[in-house]
Amino acid sequence: MSLQYARVVDTTYSVQLYHVGLYIMSKAAFIENVAKKGKMSKAEAKRAVELVLGEIEVGLKKSKKEGSYTIGTFGTFSINKRAARKGRNPQTGEPIRIKASKVLKFRPAAQLRKAAGCK
Repeated sequence: MSLQYARVVDTTYSVQLYHVGLYIMSKAAFIENVAKKGKMSKAEAKRAVELVLGEIEVGLKKSKKEGSYTIGTFGTFSINKRAARKGRNPQTGEPIRIKASKVLKFRPAAQLRKAAGCK
């Protein structure tokens, strides 16, 4: 990804990447928005955000065996296994072996999809 496609949206380091349709917000900007909307200090907002993120992390660690972690109207995190496969080195065209791995996926709940304008 090249930075030539990025544009700073505001002074809180939120960046809109137009060529791929991504909106990236720094943790500091997120905390600032929570503080403003929640009418609380930045310290209180930071504590609240870190508690929520910490709880998600704990839930994901516990769900390693089950494979998924659901948060009510927010969505479901799932751990999927990717099998080992063959690939090609894009520079040389030489065949390579790609190791098996685990990937974290997120499926938003219907309420969140609706808020984003998705089906």
